[in-house]
Amino acid sequence: MALAQVKQNATEARLDSMTLPEGGCLKAARAAALSRVQTMGLPTRRDEYWKYTRPDTLVQPGAPKASLFKTDESMMFSGVSRLKIVFVDGVFDPEQSDDLEMEGVRIDRLEDICCKDIHWAKDVYGVLEARGQTPVERPLAALNTAFAEDGVAIHVFGKPSKPISLIYQHSDENSDAMLHNVVRVETGAEATILENGPAASRFNKCMEMDIADGGVLHHVRAQGRDHERRAATYMFARLGKESVYKSFTLTVNGVLTRNEQVVELTGDDAVAHVAGACVGDGDFHHDDTVFITHDAVNCESRQVFKKVLRNGATGVFQGKILVKEGAQKTDGYQISQSLLLDDDSQFLAKPELEIYADDVACSHGSTSGAIDETALYYLRSRGVPVDEATALLTLAFLAEAVEEIEDDGLAEGIVSRLEGWLARRR
Repeated sequence: MALAQVKQNATEARLDSMTLPEGGCLKAARAAALSRVQTMGLPTRRDEYWKYTRPDTLVQPGAPKASLFKTDESMMFSGVSRLKIVFVDGVFDPEQSDDLEMEGVRIDRLEDICCKDIHWAKDVYGVLEARGQTPVERPLAALNTAFAEDGVAIHVFGKPSKPISLIYQHSDENSDAMLHNVVRVETGAEATILENGPAASRFNKCMEMDIADGGVLHHVRAQGRDHERRAATYMFARLGKESVYKSFTLTVNGVLTRNEQVVELTGDDAVAHVAGACVGDGDFHHDDTVFITHDAVNCESRQVFKKVLRNGATGVFQGKILVKEGAQKTDGYQISQSLLLDDDSQFLAKPELEIYADDVACSHGSTSGAIDETALYYLRSRGVPVDEATALLTLAFLAEAVEEIEDDGLAEGIVSRLEGWLARRR
């Protein structure tokens, strides 16, 4: 059977199992997204940007079962003063959530937006996702835009005193969740968004972030706990003049995780930092795919990704910096590295630069290797047990990615969670 027919059959099977939400100001955006999915077809392993990751379980009609992970460990960010917004298997839980009122920000549920004919989110919902389909198609993101029924719209017009915390809980072993969040940061406004939790057996999440001139958005995410979960997440960001976007993701556990970040720097002097750290053991496949476009003068971007893999785990990094014509004085930096703690694990990398301006400073690098034997010997010669020495060197390896978090308290929480993961596997 021809590949095109295979894609069409898989796409039709998935779409036949879903119902398009009706009404509201998002109706046109949903219809356009559905058309994109039907035109592109859902991904297969033969697609260029899916050749390292099998999408089969992400596109099939039903979600594979994922057992719930039982632990006495506290949830990530539990010690942080924050405004909590809780979703259980992709459905908003008002009982566990805080009052959505806070100074400097207005938060609406996606369900409420759909009942209105006019809302600011109409200018963002599906817009950045559609822009992110060129030059690389992202059909699972379009699927989310078309069918997601829950999520939040976060309008930041000041400087909220606390982070906005999106908590994704998993309670049903067969849950199949879609969430779509939209964020608008106004001129001079600043906010921090936290995300954590396993979310569902299969999770498809899309977040679109429009950051106006001089706006600042910090994003820190922790994915973990339930190991059998599968997730495909998409972050689309558009940056105005002198704006700042900094995002960090920690991933532990998860049989399959695909995180995509698509960032456009459209205003002069904008800054975008995207970083990630993951630690995987055994049946673990983690894919970071990043596409950053420089389309303005004197902008800065950083991509810093570190992966620690053992017992046959697989890590993937696909990162691209595109510098458009006229985007002079671009400063683009990209590094992806893996630490392989055995001979069975593997790291697959595809770093790319595409530059159409002549006054730029762009670099990329990718390395993969084992623990530094000299450093290990040095620590052991001073009485440090081999497992503890390995853990110390592993944390040092991940440090460059964690240092991208500006808030020291949040960074310390991430390090503590990494230390716990390493301790449990000694």
